[in-house]
Formats: sequence, C-alpha cells, structure tokens
Amino acid sequence: MSTLLVRLLALCLLLSAAAAPAREGGYLPPDVARVLAQRKLPETSVSIYVRGVGRAEPLLALNADVPRNPASTMKVLTTWAALELLGPAHTWRTRAYAHGPVRDGVLEGNLVLVGGGDPFMTAERWWGFVAGVRQAGVERVTGDVVIDNGYFAPQGEDRGAFDNRPHRTYNVLPDALLVNFQTVQLSLVPDAASGRVVASAWPWPRNLVLENAVSLESGRCRRGTGGVAVTMPDGPTAAKLRLAGSYAAACGPASFSRAVMRAPEFAYGTFKTFFEQAGGRLEGGMRMGALPPDARQLHSHDSVSLAEVIRLVNKFSSNVMARHLLLTIGAEKGAAPGTAAGGRQAVMGLLAERGIALPGLVLENGSGLSRSERISARGLTDVLAAAHASQFMPEFAASLPLSATDGTLRRRFRSPDMEGRLRMKTGSLDDVSALAGFVNAASGRTYLATIIVNHPGAENGSGEALQAAVVQWVFGQ
Repeated sequence: MSTLLVRLLALCLLLSAAAAPAREGGYLPPDVARVLAQRKLPETSVSIYVRGVGRAEPLLALNADVPRNPASTMKVLTTWAALELLGPAHTWRTRAYAHGPVRDGVLEGNLVLVGGGDPFMTAERWWGFVAGVRQAGVERVTGDVVIDNGYFAPQGEDRGAFDNRPHRTYNVLPDALLVNFQTVQLSLVPDAASGRVVASAWPWPRNLVLENAVSLESGRCRRGTGGVAVTMPDGPTAAKLRLAGSYAAACGPASFSRAVMRAPEFAYGTFKTFFEQAGGRLEGGMRMGALPPDARQLHSHDSVSLAEVIRLVNKFSSNVMARHLLLTIGAEKGAAPGTAAGGRQAVMGLLAERGIALPGLVLENGSGLSRSERISARGLTDVLAAAHASQFMPEFAASLPLSATDGTLRRRFRSPDMEGRLRMKTGSLDDVSALAGFVNAASGRTYLATIIVNHPGAENGSGEALQAAVVQWVFGQ
C-alpha cells in the first residue's frame, strides 16, 4: 500500500509540473527552439513573454525583463495611455479667425489659421475646412494668412535625422497644423500624342514648384518608376521638386508619394490652392504668428475621434500620428505647447497610478521610430493586460491589426483556423522585429504575448519566423 501511495504521489507531482507555467530560462517549445537554431538567432537576442488573461504566472518566458528596442510595438503603450488619459471621444480642433472686419465678402486684414494638433487632417478634410471658411462669407483676404501652430512645441526641421530619407512619409515630423501628412502624391502619365510625360501632384500646394524634365521613351517597362529620379534641389524643406530621367510609355500611369516642404508652408500652399479653386482670392502672403486676442472666429473643424485615430495608428503603424498622441498628452495633461517630455511625464504618472512597473523603459517619441526607445517583453505584456482590463478595451482591441485580415497583419497567419483570431501590433526596424498583442487560442482562452528580437538582420525574416513559431504554439494551448 505504501508503495502504491508513493507512486500516486509521484504521478501527481509529475502532472503538476507538466501543467505549471513555464519559468524564466526554462522550457522552449520544440518548434521555437528549432527556429532559433535554423535562423541562427541566439537566445540572448530574443525576449518572449506569454501569459493567460487573468493569470499571474507566465506560460512562456525567455529574457522577459531585458529592455529591448521594440520598434513600432511601442505604439501599444502610447495608444493605451492616450485612451486612458484623453478618452476615446477626444477630438482635435482646427480653427480659422478673422483679424479685421469682413465687408461684402472681403476680409480687410489677416486670416489666422490655428492648428490644434489634428493627426488626421487629410487633403479631403482640409478641403472641407477651406470650404467652411468660404461659407463663413470670406471671398477675398487683403492681408496675410497667419499660421499659429503653437499648440505643439517646435519639433525641429530635419526629417532625415533618423535614416537620411527626408522624402519618406514615415519620417514626417509632428506639427500642430499638419496637413495630409505633409505629403503629395506624384503622378506620371505618358502622353504618346505629344511625346512627353505629364507630371502632377495631389494635393498641389500653390507654392510648390514641380520641375518636370522626364523624357518619354519606347521599350519595355522597368520596375517601379523606371528611370525617373525625384530630387529636392533646394533641400527637403524647400518648395521645389525636380523630376528627371526617362519613362517608358509601356508603363502606363504611375504614382508615388513624397514628403515635401515644411508643415506651415504646406498648410498655407494647399489652403491657397483649395481657396482659389472655390472662387476665393488671397492677396497677401504667409507668416507665422500667435492668434491675436481680438480676432473673431470664422470657422471651427473637429477631427475624427481618438478611438478612430488609434485604429489608424496601430493598424497602419503611423509614426507621426503616434507622435501627435504623445504631444497631445503633454499639452492636455500638462500645458501647451505640448512636448514629448510633458507627454512622457504624464505616461509615467499613469503607469505609477496603475501599479505597472517598467524597469528600463525608455520612451522617446512614442512611435517606435527610434534607436533609443526600450521596453521589456514582460513590461509590454503588462501594458496589454491593463488594456485588456480597461473599460476602453473594445476600442483598444479594435485598433490592433487582425491576422490575415487588415493592417500590417493582412498577409500573416493566413491559416484558416487563425484568420481573425490574433489582434497584434507589429514592429520592424533595421535589426529589430517585434510582435505584441492578443491571441484567441483554439481552446477559446485568450493569451497576451510579446516577442521582441534585437539581432542583425532580424527584420529580414528571421524575426517573423520566430514569431510565427511562438504564436502557433500559443494558439494550440
């Protein structure tokens, strides 16, 4: 009898050990270990942390407390904090003022445009704003257009500071009056009848010079824009684009985007274009300045809600929109002008209030487009846990890309059983690959998971291969 009891006790201990959550530095699923070996990813370059919703102990943990560069998964922290501190119904307001009397449709003075930090003032929404000014009875402005972007502190002018690609939209800097992400869509249309290539921009700021020296050639179409080179001869913040080279007629129409000019000049130039298209006239120029206290409001335009903004931030990984969130937090929870430092202070206060300890956290601009930002896998998972427990969980969860469905996950995890069951934020930089979010497993249980790889070439497939192995294992739990 004693021998039987000993065996039963040993069996119970064995079953308990098998069911217990994995501990730090312990078990790795065979497929995960295999990917590490095949991709030559050392364990020291990888952090993994997985735990069930409502569970304290991890299901899987590897280097979970090592602060690493999270790339765009840092947006998880920024968007959660924005929801908690500002609320899902928060909006940004852009306003137009008359500084001078309006008589018979003529503003005898300056038109003042005040930016409120709207992160999603697209060309279409800007056109609506301009139409609102016209509908307020302004047909002609005798003075200047004054730009007041003082809601945010200046963010510098070097769009190429991160990777020397100032023409890329992902490098656009925040501005309180940011229009259309400061980006134009350039179009090339071969016109065989005239023997030339027609070039245009949308939107086309009235103050942007587009020099077209592209020649039309016969022959096969080369990939992309073929032999066309786009340069900014007077610098990335100047108002000139030059197109040169040759373009094959066989290519047909083509388009590509470029970030141009400075935010105030871009806002002014597009305002002037749309204002004149609506039959108005601006007789003065543009200058920067604060809203005069005796100016009279003509028109006010509210942005989409913060809940809609974070959906765009997370599903499409918009860096400048994420940075707008951190600056807005600084302005609203501290004081205008909004600064990244003010935003960081408010976020750190929120973390302390909720009892979320993030040792080693480095929050620079909140977008993940940074070489200095750091967070641990355990810390980011703790943020996910707080988001899942929040009253705003539906808004937050809906902002994350859905596997095989939309956003940055639309081409990942495409097996029928996993389609639409993962809500996860991706992140990628040179030598960085990360993934964080919610896994609705086949069992019906929900898991919180963060995988961060910091290793040379991680962004070229090895990071995603590891993430796929980890998520597939979690999905089977």
